[in-house]
Amino acid sequence: MPDTAPHLLFAALGGTIASTSNNLGGVAPALSGAEIAAAAGLEDIWPDLHAEFAQVAQVSSANVTLDILHDVVELARTSRASGLVLTQGTDTLEESAFGLWLLNDSGLPIAATGAMRNPTLPGADGPANVRAAAMAVLSPALRHLPCTLVFNDEVHDPRFVRKTHITSTAAFSSGPVLGAIGWISERTVLAPHAPRPWSSPFAGLRRPAAFAPIALVEVGMGEGPQALQAIVETDFAGAVISGVGGGHIPEHLITEVEELAQTVPLVLASRPGSGASLRDTYSYPGGEIGLLTAGLIPAGILDARKARMLLSLSLSYGLDPAEVFAAVA
Repeated sequence: MPDTAPHLLFAALGGTIASTSNNLGGVAPALSGAEIAAAAGLEDIWPDLHAEFAQVAQVSSANVTLDILHDVVELARTSRASGLVLTQGTDTLEESAFGLWLLNDSGLPIAATGAMRNPTLPGADGPANVRAAAMAVLSPALRHLPCTLVFNDEVHDPRFVRKTHITSTAAFSSGPVLGAIGWISERTVLAPHAPRPWSSPFAGLRRPAAFAPIALVEVGMGEGPQALQAIVETDFAGAVISGVGGGHIPEHLITEVEELAQTVPLVLASRPGSGASLRDTYSYPGGEIGLLTAGLIPAGILDARKARMLLSLSLSYGLDPAEVFAAVA
């Protein structure tokens, strides 16, 4: 790592990494960003570290919203720091990282991280993750990326990373398609698989007044039509179907799906979430060829949750969802 003193901005949203015991018998977010960073031992690497702290929220990860992510981006736009480390809960960390990958047009790289073990537990992993995130966000090999997810000494591309375990400290994976794009080795950031720079379709656009509500339906064996019918009857602006396999549905749901596609923008994702949703292999009723012909938008490399976020942003910003998915996914 360079010897020059870095300037880091820490944005804290709460989550397990900030949680301590309370009088309800469990833990809840309470620690500040400054307290979280203090445990990471960053002065061992940079004795003259210039650190700033912003408590953007103090919530569980289930309560992180697109509005909060926009607040983080606005912080980045006005900061003179060299990098921004975001700490939050892990349950939606992959979504936050992906959202920031799309929204962060500040030129300031963001590394998102958190913890699986709260600070009251032996072997709490938050300090090590913050330390790794700080190293990653200051790495010349990663500075061109709008956001990365850093966890367990690994650096992940937000488009592919997923939380794959409820409690393991190695909970995040980008496999089997890609794997980590880099990792921390001693005090060095190795990033042999870092992607090329790219331009987000949302760069430079004004923050929308509200975000379009998007329904997400996962199709399972013997799935009934009730959920699809309910979407048609409500005020959802769009919907994502998480189909089995490469993006397939039971034959008995075709009528409801086609009706929904005529009502709102409808994205077809795959339930496995790894790989890319199919486009032109299966022509049986309920296969992806017929569904895409009926007007569904392929999710491409995105899993259903990330497709839901991308569809919401596309509609909120007034962009054509098909064009945005073609550019991003």
